[in-house]
Amino acid sequence: MSKVVALGGGHGLAATLSALREITTEITAIVTVADNGGSSGRLREEFSIFPPGDLRMALAALCADDEWGRTWADIMQHRFVSQGALNDHAMGNLLLASLWNDGEDPVIGLDRVGSLLKVIGRVLPMAAVPLDIEGTFNTSTGRIVIRGQKEVATAKGRIESLRVIPENPAPRLEALTAIRVADWITMGPGSWFSSVMPHLLVPMQLDALERTKAKKILILNLDAHANTSGEEFAGSTPEEHLEFFHSYAPTLSIDYFLVDRSVVRNESHLAQMARKLGGQVVAVDVRKAPGSVHHDVSQLALHLGHIMRQSLVG
Repeated sequence: MSKVVALGGGHGLAATLSALREITTEITAIVTVADNGGSSGRLREEFSIFPPGDLRMALAALCADDEWGRTWADIMQHRFVSQGALNDHAMGNLLLASLWNDGEDPVIGLDRVGSLLKVIGRVLPMAAVPLDIEGTFNTSTGRIVIRGQKEVATAKGRIESLRVIPENPAPRLEALTAIRVADWITMGPGSWFSSVMPHLLVPMQLDALERTKAKKILILNLDAHANTSGEEFAGSTPEEHLEFFHSYAPTLSIDYFLVDRSVVRNESHLAQMARKLGGQVVAVDVRKAPGSVHHDVSQLALHLGHIMRQSLVG
């Protein structure tokens, strides 16, 4: 059975994981750790821990498909509604925060919760320390620097550069090992500059991605123009996203670019960009519904599985 490593964060990574679990049980999720908004941001500020939200969502996406797993996934995703301090906190965020605040190693804490949910595979943080994201944008009023994952994800303007703070963060050895032994690696979809690109800004992780023998699939967003569900305003086409990706990882080759047909506005240009990164475009129907900014998990599983099986045959 193929070993698959999925890189990303938020709802995009959760969709990919939900699809991958229909293909294999050998899954490792490597998750961005720069969230500064909502429940995660509040817990991070109070306790100096990893932002738990994206990690929680990955765990829930991989929970066992039985009554026990589904029940605990629902509990993990439950959000409190109150007039007090617990309002909008997710139960899973509080559980992870309690383990980490008690001195538990972050990965051991994730593994403990994974055992509780009987997850398929494993969930790991992208870096050994919590990160912040900082982007430089050209706007109608001039050049501005924006710090924070949620702020970068919704910034208006054209992005010029991106960095994580602290720069050159150490990775987790477990993540590097998973990348090294993987058969397949997926990246995306998700907020391009705050969930996908940060994975290229951990130098040792980028080096591992360049050295691994695993084949790689980059899943492109459904609509680069969207201004909802955390999508960026900056970068208006898939080709621009790939240009930006290539500028930060010029020697990283991608084998397949999975994209919904509806976002392909210039087929030849996209194919040219794909070749520049070493791969080919697979344009299919993966949108949940017309106009939706969410991927259909079943279609995503179908086409990811097809790519993987076709590659083995080839």
